[in-house]
Amino acid sequence: MGHRNPLVRTALAAIMLVVLPSLTAAQMSHQHASEAACEETDLHCATKVTPAFAPDGTLWLAWMAGGHISVASSKDQGATLSTPVQVTRERLNLDWGPDARPKLAIDAKGDIALAFSIFRDRAFNGQVLTTRSSDGGRSFDPPKPITASNESQRFETIGFDPSGAVFAAWLDKRNRVPAQQRGEKYDGAALFVATSKDGGRSYSDAKLVADNTCECCRLALAFDGAGRPVVVFRNIFEGGVRDHAIVTFSDLATPGEVHRVSRDDWQIAACPHHGPSLSISPAGTYHVTWYTNGKARKGLFYAQSRDGGKTFSDPLPIGQANRSPSRPQIAAGPQGLVMVWKEFDGQKTTVNLMMSRDDGATWSKPAPIADTADSSDHPLLVSDRRHTYLSWMTKADGYHFQAIGSEP
Repeated sequence: MGHRNPLVRTALAAIMLVVLPSLTAAQMSHQHASEAACEETDLHCATKVTPAFAPDGTLWLAWMAGGHISVASSKDQGATLSTPVQVTRERLNLDWGPDARPKLAIDAKGDIALAFSIFRDRAFNGQVLTTRSSDGGRSFDPPKPITASNESQRFETIGFDPSGAVFAAWLDKRNRVPAQQRGEKYDGAALFVATSKDGGRSYSDAKLVADNTCECCRLALAFDGAGRPVVVFRNIFEGGVRDHAIVTFSDLATPGEVHRVSRDDWQIAACPHHGPSLSISPAGTYHVTWYTNGKARKGLFYAQSRDGGKTFSDPLPIGQANRSPSRPQIAAGPQGLVMVWKEFDGQKTTVNLMMSRDDGATWSKPAPIADTADSSDHPLLVSDRRHTYLSWMTKADGYHFQAIGSEP
C-alpha cells in the first residue's frame, strides 16, 4: 500500500442527515475518466466497479475493463490504491449486460472469493466463473465454472456466511430444454445455489431453489442475524407477471418458502434488466428496493418486512417520476439506513440520497450527492464499521468513492 493511484482522486464527503443541494459542490473530481473506446485494463477504463470491505477495514475494488477482471485494495478508504492485480489471464467476452458485474467477498482471514460471468455465444448464453485468492489478493486461481452444466448461467451473487462458507446464487437455464422435451412451456430461468467450504476453491453441486424466474435481472443477497442467506429475485408469477420474490434459507442448502415482495402486476414478456436491492438491519428488518413498470404501480419503491420476509409493508414510492428514477440501492450501515438511486433530468444524471435513523419508519428528504453529464454505472453502497460509502463509476468524471455520514 501507499502507492498513490494517479487514476483516482477521492474526497470523502460527510453528508449530514438532511443534505443540502449546495453540498454537491464538495464532491470529488477526477482528471482521468472512463472512455467508451478504452481497451486498457486500468480502473479509468472500467465500465463496472464493485466495492467490498474486508473485516480488517481494507477496501477492495473489482472491475471490468479491457476484457479482464482486475482488483486493487485500499487501506485509506480509497484515497490510495494498491497496484492492480489482473484476475483473468486471457481476454474474455465478459457479460456486459446492465445488471452484470464482478462480485467479490472477503472472509475474516483476508481470503477473497470472486465470481463473474461471460458470454459463450452470440445468443447471450452465459457461464458463471469463480476464482479465489488465498494470499491476500496478490494472486488468484485460474477461473473455472461454478457448475458442470453447459446451459446458460448469469447474474451470480456470492457472500461469506459467519462460519466462513461461501454461498453463491445465480440464474440458470438448465431446466428449459427438458421441459420443452416433455412438451411443457418453460418461461425464464431458474434460481440455483451452491456452497463452498474451502473459500471458493470448489463448490457443491448446484441446487434448484425456484423455477420460472425472470432470466435477466440481478439478484440481491444478504445474511440475517443468524447467518442465514436471504435472496430477492424477480420472479415470473402466474400470467407472466414479473414481480419480486424473496426466499430465506434455513441453512446454506435448504431454501424456505418463496414469498412475494409486492403485487405490482408487471406483465411483460421481455427482460427488464433491473434487479432489486436488499439489506437486513441489526433489528432483523428486511429492507428491499426495486423498480417496476406494472399496472398497479410504476417507478422505484421501498418496502420492509419485520417477519422474516413473510409479509411486507405497503410500497413507498422513491424519486421523481418525471426524471426516470432507476438503480436503487439500500444499505443498513453503522449510522442507520442509506438509500441511493439515479435520476436523469435530460442533461445530467444525479445520485440522490435518503437516510433513516429509525429502521425505515421515517426517511429524510431526497437530496443530490453526486452527478455526471455522461453515462455511468449503478450507484453502489458499501459499509465498514464506521461509515457507509457511495461507490460510483462514471464515464466523464471517473470513479467516485465518498463517505455518507449523519448527524451525531
